[in-house]
Amino acid sequence: MILIKLGGSIITNKEKPLSVRRKTINNLAKSLKKINEPMIIVHGGGSYGHYWSVKYNMHTKERKYDLRGVAIVKNSMIELNKIILDSLLKNRLNPYCLPPTDFMSGNKPISKKVKEIEKIAKSGLIPVTYGDALWYGQKKTYILSGDKIMTYLAKILKPRLCIFVLNEDGLYSDLKSKKLIYELRDKRHLILENKMDVTGGMTRKVEEALKIAKIGMNVFFVNGNKPERILKAVSDRKFEGTLFRGKRNV
Repeated sequence: MILIKLGGSIITNKEKPLSVRRKTINNLAKSLKKINEPMIIVHGGGSYGHYWSVKYNMHTKERKYDLRGVAIVKNSMIELNKIILDSLLKNRLNPYCLPPTDFMSGNKPISKKVKEIEKIAKSGLIPVTYGDALWYGQKKTYILSGDKIMTYLAKILKPRLCIFVLNEDGLYSDLKSKKLIYELRDKRHLILENKMDVTGGMTRKVEEALKIAKIGMNVFFVNGNKPERILKAVSDRKFEGTLFRGKRNV
């Protein structure tokens, strides 16, 4: 089984609020159709959920955020999720919409519910979940990122591998020359020392990828503008991107 995260920066145009990259999503769906293995898809919020969470100053910490903001973020994520589902259906895949409220309680995953997701994936359906604004309790809410969902699912389900689909080739050792890091073996200290390695939302992705690799799974960062690279990662062929080698594969 494979876990695939479609990053917000690849499925939407983050520079323009509420703008979706339909052609890119369609090309990704065509590539996913060629994968002959159970998979679970997680997608980010991009210029939908992320845009509104910034506008309403909502974060991953549990707080009493503006209720209007919570409602708008949730609605926008449903809207984006529908676009993803429509594209998968159009390409003759069988997506199964799975809001994170189906397997989260407060800020913790419900192990029994998560294990049910694997059964759904193995039946031939493709569970599709996403980052969202969630209820925590005591009138508090928080933003659950798609990257965090990847770690939760990986810990419980132990997939064969995890793929983060980005709008970049992978992780760069130098941003100016765009020199690619082909493999990262738990070198977290290097990233923390050299802030040039990671920028913006990439920091969280790297942190989650390292956690997953520590559990034992290989994690790939690939460029979604070249969806054939996803297939190369899945089939273990040489690919262009960054590999976080899982402990059990070292």
